[in-house]
Amino acid sequence: MRRITRRSFAAGTAGAAGTLWGVTGSTNARAAAYDRKRLSGGARHGGGHRDVRGMWIATVDNRDWPSESGLSPKEQQAELVGHLETACRRRLDTVYLQVRPTADALWPSRYEPWSQWLTGTQGKEPGWDPLRFAVREAHRRDLAVEAWFNPYRIALHDDPGKLVAGHPARRHPEWVVPYGGKLYYNPGLPQVRRFVQDAMLDAVVRYDIDAVHWDDYFYPYPVPGETFDDSDAFEQYGKDFPDLASWRRNNIDLLVREFAHRVHRVKPRLPFGVSPFGVWRNRTSDPAGSDTAAQVQSYDDNFADTRRWVREGWIDYILPQIYWHMGFEDADYAKLAPWWAETVRGTGTRLYLGEALYKAGDPAQPEAWQDPAELSRHLTLCKSLPEVRGHVFFSAMEVGEDKIGAMDRVVADHYTARRR
Repeated sequence: MRRITRRSFAAGTAGAAGTLWGVTGSTNARAAAYDRKRLSGGARHGGGHRDVRGMWIATVDNRDWPSESGLSPKEQQAELVGHLETACRRRLDTVYLQVRPTADALWPSRYEPWSQWLTGTQGKEPGWDPLRFAVREAHRRDLAVEAWFNPYRIALHDDPGKLVAGHPARRHPEWVVPYGGKLYYNPGLPQVRRFVQDAMLDAVVRYDIDAVHWDDYFYPYPVPGETFDDSDAFEQYGKDFPDLASWRRNNIDLLVREFAHRVHRVKPRLPFGVSPFGVWRNRTSDPAGSDTAAQVQSYDDNFADTRRWVREGWIDYILPQIYWHMGFEDADYAKLAPWWAETVRGTGTRLYLGEALYKAGDPAQPEAWQDPAELSRHLTLCKSLPEVRGHVFFSAMEVGEDKIGAMDRVVADHYTARRR
């Protein structure tokens, strides 16, 4: 079966209408309350230690779960419980469940159709509520559940006619931009920004999730020879900006600030975090950047000023995807981890690091990834960086399969203490 991998894997090989609300004075208080929960030994927060030990569960294209669309509710539930049991066996404490992969939903959304990755047919009711089930079963196992949303991606194809009748993207074709063989909502339209927030907030309000999580897709990763055509929106809304890039970054800043305010207005202690591409900017592009030579930079290519979000206190945590090995010339893990630690220092924003378990044992990867100890060395390095508050592994399938024993090594070297 064809499986999609996270787009940032390929891009990150480094060589190859809402009102604006500010968020002030609340991040440190939420962080402190969250840390007290984690340190107290309470359920859902991996009691007894402060650090996150997590894994992503990707649903898009049936990457991790369900293993294929069209399984019965009992089969899907059994597979999901299997992933939760794997997390417990690996002594993890948090799962990041992708519940809005492509402008759809893994719960009975008031705004968007049921996900096709459940039944094979977008909009078809699956006969159960996966998010409610996941929250209940995870909490029974003392696992935290972070609801993982993708804000702007609509589809992995570029034909609006394939979307279910009544899909918001079909009702509002002016919201849609085809690009790179996929469909995206246009981040430059205020009505789009409000809609995607409403769609995500529906789950935040209705479910006992432990945090809100976004991945690295804001404006899409560059596709050579193609243009993301938002010129009409720029003409209408971008007159006060010096250039297209500045306007696009402001659009994403607005999304982050507005949504953070709305989340914390309804659930003041619910953390909101983002997992961006691992390089903000290279030092050659900005003196404040990292000592890297990545061909992709989130500031310039996703128009995501992740460093600003941290320093302004707009997000409660940041979880950069540092998906490279130690010593990699263009993007060295041993240089990026300290850079991110310095970035969050003194801000009140917590730092976790995304780990590329999927690369371990992959014959297409460099020699470093054939060594079962590579990931363990990452965690050893981070013991000298007190700002690093945990690690999250991509993804559930590899946490279970563990081709060369890299996850076993991490557990043996670093997770010997039980979660309670």
